[in-house]
Amino acid sequence: MAGIFGAIARPRADANEVRSLTMEEWARLQGGGTLAKTGVYVSADTALRYTTVLICVRVLAESVASLPCILYKRRVDGGKDRATEHPLYKVLHDQANAWNTAFEYAEGTMVNLSMRGNGYSYVERNRKGQTIGLVPLNPDGVTITQAFDWSPKYEATMPDNSRAKLSAKEMHHIRGPIPKGYVGQSMISLAREAIGLGMAAEAFGSNMYRNGVKPTGVLKHPKVIGPVATENLRQQFSDRYAGLENSGKPLILEEGMDWVSMSITPADAEFIDSRKFQKSEIAGVFRVPAHFVNDLEKATFSNIEHQSLDFIIHSLRPWLIRWEQAVNRDLLTEQERADGYFCEFLLEAMLRGDTKSRYEAYASAIQNKWMNANEARIKENMNPRDGGDVFENPAIQVKPPANDNSAAETAPAAA
Repeated sequence: MAGIFGAIARPRADANEVRSLTMEEWARLQGGGTLAKTGVYVSADTALRYTTVLICVRVLAESVASLPCILYKRRVDGGKDRATEHPLYKVLHDQANAWNTAFEYAEGTMVNLSMRGNGYSYVERNRKGQTIGLVPLNPDGVTITQAFDWSPKYEATMPDNSRAKLSAKEMHHIRGPIPKGYVGQSMISLAREAIGLGMAAEAFGSNMYRNGVKPTGVLKHPKVIGPVATENLRQQFSDRYAGLENSGKPLILEEGMDWVSMSITPADAEFIDSRKFQKSEIAGVFRVPAHFVNDLEKATFSNIEHQSLDFIIHSLRPWLIRWEQAVNRDLLTEQERADGYFCEFLLEAMLRGDTKSRYEAYASAIQNKWMNANEARIKENMNPRDGGDVFENPAIQVKPPANDNSAAETAPAAA
């Protein structure tokens, strides 16, 4: 293979003989993947180097990881209490294992989910069967088969590169969107062509800058020169004026040559528009608002707020439901579920408005007696106060009757 592949060679059995790498070998060196129609290999690793994909993955991973995942126990009256006495509470809320915090674990698992469509973790349990730790696994090293009873059987690559068979009880498996059988599908694979086009456009723009930004003009020679002279002239001109480090240098022309400037062409404008479109399209694949990927062309102050709310409802919420139901299924025993244990993410922090709107909402809730003062204080990260647990309407003040003489009857006599 000519070109860049020809420049990379490795020895065969004969140390003096070299050969070019095949496209498949080059793809493995670059992180694997599948060849898109643009000629770019698209895989989870290569796509993450594309800035729009990187932003989308970070937005999803950091948003989910920043939301507290709380283990609750249902009360008889229908309410719920935090199950802080259960070891799973600390695993989900504080420390997933000896070396991963809950945030780090959720962030890494969400990266695997959004890139590869699956998040796998080995489940550590105590003698009671309670979950005491979660060890994240590389999805590339996990395979799934079916048992005779249709249940999934897992095989994973261990730290020493050996293969180990794990039962469903030992595996915590979160499946991504559009699941196919027992596995979720990778958004990178499903949107390969759109991502490949964006990667190709980004690489094309980088090459333009490396080779001299863009052909801003042409050299006009008064005479007809041969191919050798043309190539020498092109090479000399490129060495002297091409590249960012040479931009802005004055041109020195000889032999009666002229410089003819070129304005932006329709092809240039189409390239710029295509890069904008790819940003928006890939953001749509990941269900991330356009302004999160720095596409502010149609953004205003008011609709960005609505887009953020739409992101929480239509993008984050489905992910959180996947997490919650997978945790309840894999990390709680059947008896614990029967006893009323369940997990839930706290979305209140992301749904809170500005200070004025929050205080007005608290005032309305307290006046209508479905929230007390201490509940409002806790939501604002303040400690409860004495007497704040009473459900009352501060706007209604009870006044004593006009003919109430109790104060006079109980007052001490004048000396």
